[in-house]
Amino acid sequence: MGVEQRVVAEDGVGLWARRDGVGDGVVCCHGGPGLWDFLGDVAGLLADRAAVYRWDQRGCGRSERRGPYSFARSVADLDAVRRHFGRERVALLGHSYGADLALRYALAHPERVSGLVYVSGTGIDDRDTWRPAYRRNLRANLGADLGRWEELGGRERTAAEEREWCVLQWSADYADRERAVARAEASATPWFGVNHACNAALNAETARSAGTAELRSACAALDVPVLIVHGTRDIRPSWATDSLARALPRADRVLLDGAGHLPWVERPEEFRAAVGDFLAGRGPGPGAARPGAAHP
Repeated sequence: MGVEQRVVAEDGVGLWARRDGVGDGVVCCHGGPGLWDFLGDVAGLLADRAAVYRWDQRGCGRSERRGPYSFARSVADLDAVRRHFGRERVALLGHSYGADLALRYALAHPERVSGLVYVSGTGIDDRDTWRPAYRRNLRANLGADLGRWEELGGRERTAAEEREWCVLQWSADYADRERAVARAEASATPWFGVNHACNAALNAETARSAGTAELRSACAALDVPVLIVHGTRDIRPSWATDSLARALPRADRVLLDGAGHLPWVERPEEFRAAVGDFLAGRGPGPGAARPGAAHP
């Protein structure tokens, strides 16, 4: 059974957290920014191999809705989660924006990180390198729902419309189009609402630092093993992670065939095998793409 706890950040902000499983620890960082933890299925896949710690980031979900919102503050909050659970070193697993947050933590505190699983991230190049492809893929996957998504996105929304708009957008993240809306509905249940102020602040900070020589140099000096995991049918192109794979000295990459942005949903056994073996120190396994390999 999982145990829910309240973590108190350095400035007194309360953060929701949960522990599942036993053994060496892996702390999960959910995507967004401005969303909440929806990595329960990841914990279910890994909890027999590791203690899995999940948390709602500051201002999101079940955590206290109070800023400030910045990478520095988010890194400090993640460190508070680590300390709360009494871990000197942990593995990190970040998804989407959370992959970037986990990377920033590893860059700031490499001595506290035993390994990093970078799931469905977008690398470290300028965002303009991959966002045009992402937008095309998003619109293509929305199909008949594109008009409704555009209508809702172009005006102020009620709370119900906000949820509907998010469900439509999230549905584009699944390769299996027949089950996409149902799966997006599941991610939106329970519904905690998007923190748009958090989203705007952290996206702006990401845009300022992406593609910089400073970020690339910091990654080149990171002496931590990293596993990059990406679905071949993620609407965020897998080649966006080439920039990170080339920069990191200790990175391997696994592409999960036929998976979208949430690869543990559409390829659970392959995800469990790749991530579980990495956490156990056995590497990414057969078929892993090597650092620097380009993908179409």
